[in-house]
Amino acid sequence: MLKRKNILKISTVAFLLLTGSLFLGASCEQGEKQQVTPPAPKGEEDTAIPPTSDSEGDETNPPAAETNEMIVVTSPQPGEAIASPLIVRGRARGTWYFEGSFPVSLMDWDGKIITNGYAEAKGEWMTEEFVDFEGTIKFTKPNTEVSNKGTLILRRDNPSGLPENDAAIEIPIVFK
Repeated sequence: MLKRKNILKISTVAFLLLTGSLFLGASCEQGEKQQVTPPAPKGEEDTAIPPTSDSEGDETNPPAAETNEMIVVTSPQPGEAIASPLIVRGRARGTWYFEGSFPVSLMDWDGKIITNGYAEAKGEWMTEEFVDFEGTIKFTKPNTEVSNKGTLILRRDNPSGLPENDAAIEIPIVFK
């Protein structure tokens, strides 16, 4: 009698595990097909990005190359020909930084990482406002026989490792 109860319990647990894993698998497949953009936090729907002085820019406020609600990159411009050392400039919200810096990667046309570095805040970064940044990236020019194009990637520093805190901006560049 005791064996029969144990077999029944084990069978029930196995059935529940199998049913749960099938349900979870079906949910994951549906989640991959849908792309949901979370709504902006209340009160931040119309958050403006600080404007540059004009489309031409000036020495103190160059035009933005790439922009989103978290980061504005002023140098390099998309499609700009670059050489080492590359100086990366712009402004990012304080939440983009961790301990005053964030990672920067340079990749060739094939997605191979050429070098990694960091951009650093040029002011107090413990704010939700925009803070200027600058980073100098030294690299060896990749073989450009196939293509002289590449990508500069600026990543939000994410010490938590949680995917919902990941963010990045990609800027297409050309190697001189």
